[in-house]
Amino acid sequence: MTNRRWPTLAMLHKIEATYGIDAAPAAADALIATNITFTPYEATAISRDLMLPYMGHQGEIMTAEYGKIEFDIEIAGAGAAGTVPKYGSILRSCGFAETITAATKVEYSIVESAQESGSIYFNSDGVQHVFVGGRGNLSMNLIPKQIPKFRVSYMGMLGTVTDAALPAVSMAGLITPVPVSKANTTLSLHGYTGPAESLSIDLGNTVTPRFLIGEEEMKITDRKTTGTAVLVATSIATQNWFAVAQARTRGALQAVHGTVAGNIVEISGPAVEIGKPSQGQTDNIVNYSLPLAFCPVTGRDELLIAVR
Repeated sequence: MTNRRWPTLAMLHKIEATYGIDAAPAAADALIATNITFTPYEATAISRDLMLPYMGHQGEIMTAEYGKIEFDIEIAGAGAAGTVPKYGSILRSCGFAETITAATKVEYSIVESAQESGSIYFNSDGVQHVFVGGRGNLSMNLIPKQIPKFRVSYMGMLGTVTDAALPAVSMAGLITPVPVSKANTTLSLHGYTGPAESLSIDLGNTVTPRFLIGEEEMKITDRKTTGTAVLVATSIATQNWFAVAQARTRGALQAVHGTVAGNIVEISGPAVEIGKPSQGQTDNIVNYSLPLAFCPVTGRDELLIAVR
């Protein structure tokens, strides 16, 4: 018997033209991911509980079948400004619309109607799992001395599970990321640009498997975008985060990673509230951990990702 090796895998993802209809992704649709957690089968087990003249397990019926996969994608550009990044389709299936400005940038803005869905092929060393009608949630982390990454939590309706040769995977468009650092990364929060230890953001999608008569769909049923910024503490005269939190003042956040056109990713929110600051330390240097609440201004505009 030949053992299947975990590191030998391939993942393809493509946006569906019609919800739940296999989009048949190919080599050019490869997702190059890390830190993968794969749940090939989720379902609700319904016990039959038959009343019989003897004891024993009466079996179960499986309903509401779907699958889940979580993975990291490196945050990097697309190689040229105005080119769709390798991970563009996965952002679209997380509730973003893609807008291309030729030779300038590709923007991902939140949508609530006409949300797109995707088909994902996950081939684990010769066994291929297909999920259709997939949608997900997106989070991201920028930590100094590390590669910045998106974290995707993705759910899809069960398709087929078959023995299949590992598909061809195109690396075209996969750009080498740059680490988070003073040279590569800037962060502005409410106009303050002092030293930061980390930034994390969670889009906050609630992805709900809906199995009804006449409808089966992975739906994004709610969204509350939150985050945390850990900043080096300074004097109150320089920046009073406590006053900002108490006043419920809203201000802009802008994180720009990368300095060379074709490998720049900008993450921004126009109206971010600061929650209860907590004090900590790293290397005996005092810091503040600031909870972030991304609020919409005119609706569906609380978070924007631009690749340029």
